[in-house]
Amino acid sequence: MRKLGLLASLAVTAALLSQPALADRRVALVIGNSAYQNVIKLANPVNDANAMTETLKAAKFDIVEARRDLKATEMRRALRDFSDKARDADVAVVYFAGHGIEVDGTNYLIPTDALLERDTDVYDEAFSLERILVTVEPAKKLRLVILDACRDNPFVKTMKRTAASRAITRGLAKVEPASPNTLIAYSAKAGSTALDGDARNSPFTAALVRHIATPGLDLRKAFGFVRDDVLKETGNRQEPYVYGSLGGNDVPLVPVASSATSQSVQAEVRRDYELAMQVGTGDGWNAFLAQHPNGFYANLAKAQLAKIAADNAHTAAAEKARLAAEEKARLAADGAKQAEQTKAATDAKAAEDARIAAEKRKLAEQERVAAAERSRAAAEARVDAAKSETPTPAPGGPQLAAVSPAEPSKAATSTDLARQVQAELHRVGCLQGSIEDKWTAASGKSLERFNRYAATKFDSKAASADALDAIKAKSSRVCPLACAHGSRADGDRCAKIVCRRGTVLNEDNECERKRSRTEAGRSTPRRERLEEIDRPQVQARTPRAAQPSGQIVCDAAGCRPVRPGCRLVEKDMRIGLTNVEVCN
Repeated sequence: MRKLGLLASLAVTAALLSQPALADRRVALVIGNSAYQNVIKLANPVNDANAMTETLKAAKFDIVEARRDLKATEMRRALRDFSDKARDADVAVVYFAGHGIEVDGTNYLIPTDALLERDTDVYDEAFSLERILVTVEPAKKLRLVILDACRDNPFVKTMKRTAASRAITRGLAKVEPASPNTLIAYSAKAGSTALDGDARNSPFTAALVRHIATPGLDLRKAFGFVRDDVLKETGNRQEPYVYGSLGGNDVPLVPVASSATSQSVQAEVRRDYELAMQVGTGDGWNAFLAQHPNGFYANLAKAQLAKIAADNAHTAAAEKARLAAEEKARLAADGAKQAEQTKAATDAKAAEDARIAAEKRKLAEQERVAAAERSRAAAEARVDAAKSETPTPAPGGPQLAAVSPAEPSKAATSTDLARQVQAELHRVGCLQGSIEDKWTAASGKSLERFNRYAATKFDSKAASADALDAIKAKSSRVCPLACAHGSRADGDRCAKIVCRRGTVLNEDNECERKRSRTEAGRSTPRRERLEEIDRPQVQARTPRAAQPSGQIVCDAAGCRPVRPGCRLVEKDMRIGLTNVEVCN
């Protein structure tokens, strides 16, 4: 069994590692600075950065580095590290939400520990936009910088001017990227400020997350939709702006996958999920999540991991409670000190409470997984139904050729159904044997067991969709766990019964006090003792074979030997004593 489990784990790993990667490698750095130390803190930048992080992760970016409230040294390190990641990327994105400032026509992003007492401090305490562009420059196809940093800057009000000719204007200055295929998006056009708004996110970021990750939507068009939304939201007081240029082809941040490719990828993920379910271990689910970290099946896998963790916690708690109860009983049997017995009783109660709590968590996770599995079955049924309603015609051939591929498809569907029913029978404790690609005699007996304990009447000769739905509807074990003598059921496993010292396991699978030989003699049932006492008496009353006594008796008929079984008795006949023959 261990070898089979290892082979199954290797099969899962091989299947997962064979998944195709996206054509373009996309990386992003998302910075949100709210907790400024020397000016009033900002409310929205961290929220905006969180929303952008989730959007890019949902868009399946290969790397999304999320950084919050960075000081100067931390921001410098983050930019340097991200530059290394951008070297191998096709698309590199930097998003910054926080304070920005323009000094002498150059734009700067401000870390949270900046003081900026003088206008020249900006060169030492802030980061120029040019430094940000250098970070994304290694990307091969697209370099995108998004700045939600055009807020009304409080540093300007307290900053000392070292030269009257040094210009410091509101907002950020206009910029023209020197590198091709580079876009720089401002939350408000050059020379104007952006609004934070009254909601959780700024108007610019709220519109950005709605449009930028739309599959197949060209970036320039996406930013156009963002502009329209922000103008409407702010009553035309804020207009986002984009600087830079791209080529004639559409450049979406998230490429759209063809229908066939999408279905193929989903089918692969589905197969990987079913393989991981067959293995049923934490390592199998972690391997699945390493390859498929997001999406519907990833959420199901996380629920399976939570269920396994709850099962392990319950097993550990049950074992601890058993040991504590045995220790309590041992101390009581040995006549230990009252303090020791009291402490043992307290420990046993705490362990039992922990076991009950763990069991509740285990049942809750089981119900959660069962509900998720029902959702999965419904979703997969809809997908399968859609596929059956849309047959694929044979390219360039007659209609007869389009019919022939249906046979393998039907066989594949039958195989999938058989495996799914067996997997569900295993989950509810009714499967005898292992999960196979076909419906076997053992599978039929397993379904018969389910029928017996679930009061159903499904045909056990073949797997059916109705049976699958009925089994999936069960949230916990249906078939009881049968354990050999010396073991008892503990959740989904058989645990060995360990009797405390001075007790033994009886024929009823229960621990009882060990009896001495004297007690064993006294404990002989009364009926048996009476039979032993009565038996000699009965034997005594049973006559032996009749033998002649050798005595002679005389009466009116004459004298003769005493008959076998008779004896002479002397009687008073009023006329004198005489011997009379008496027979039993």
